[in-house]
Amino acid sequence: MIRNATAADLDAVAALHAEARATYYRGHLPEEEYAGAEETARSRAGWAAAIERGAVLVAERDGAVAGIAAHRTAEGVADLTQLHVAPAHWRHGVGTALHTACADAWRAAGLRTARLEVFEHNARARAFYAARGWRPDPERPRSGDHLVLRLTLGTETE
Repeated sequence: MIRNATAADLDAVAALHAEARATYYRGHLPEEEYAGAEETARSRAGWAAAIERGAVLVAERDGAVAGIAAHRTAEGVADLTQLHVAPAHWRHGVGTALHTACADAWRAAGLRTARLEVFEHNARARAFYAARGWRPDPERPRSGDHLVLRLTLGTETE
């Protein structure tokens, strides 16, 4: 089930985010940059604000948070700011369900373009996005150690 996150989900959302980030940053960044106390507090505050804005979706499986997605719109473009699936739920359709829910919401809002940034060493995520039509952003292909990807949103009938 995909639903909007509530304040009651904050602990689970923050924990899933920390677990997911550790899987792709470990070995590439110093641990304090993705799991240190300061970064954990900053991340939690960001998730709390996003949940309050209504910008976070939760995928629930067996009553637990299995995946999360956060998005926003700026200048007529959707930004997928976060999409994480608990490793125990990888390859079970959770990420696809979250991605589809986001894309459907963007289309319903009349948006035709979405973008995201993905850590260049996160091969799993890069393959996931490529399979769903995301391509390098021709205007800005990189942002530091992240690749910038763009998705052209057609209508549901296209």
